[in-house]
Amino acid sequence: MLQLKQAFLNQPILSLRSGTQVATALRPIINPHNLKIEGFYCQDSISRDELILLPQDIREALPQGFVVNDHDVLVHAEDVVRLQKIIPLHYELVGKVVSTDTKQRLGKVDDYATDIESMFIQKIYVSQSLLRGLGSGNIGVDRSQIVEVTDRKVIVRDTHARIPANARALA
Repeated sequence: MLQLKQAFLNQPILSLRSGTQVATALRPIINPHNLKIEGFYCQDSISRDELILLPQDIREALPQGFVVNDHDVLVHAEDVVRLQKIIPLHYELVGKVVSTDTKQRLGKVDDYATDIESMFIQKIYVSQSLLRGLGSGNIGVDRSQIVEVTDRKVIVRDTHARIPANARALA
């Protein structure tokens, strides 16, 4: 099932053991190399420290929040060795410029949808400039159309590439 970005922001983290809220998921940690959510920055309900919740520790994602076994699954950033190269990037997908591989600017990333099971971002939603957006609204781009992700932009495959006139004549 796909969930929009809003489903991951400011979500309570609920403990099965204590039956209470142990933290609040603030924002996702996105790996720009494969567009996967590798974890969530959280604020501990008791100490107010910033901790990390890994996706494999989430028992269930409910509308009321994330369900985990216990408070012990929340860890400090320095304790998660496999994320040490990703955390300093502070990668945020929303706001990145989206252009095609033929250098046509489409707009900026406005939202994205994530598969809850795999935590891969499956779709990005691009808002166009005011003048371009009057007639068409937002553009949905599937994961399979993404060619490259950089610090500043997302490059997607141009599905409306022009066919040369001589190619039409040959067909």
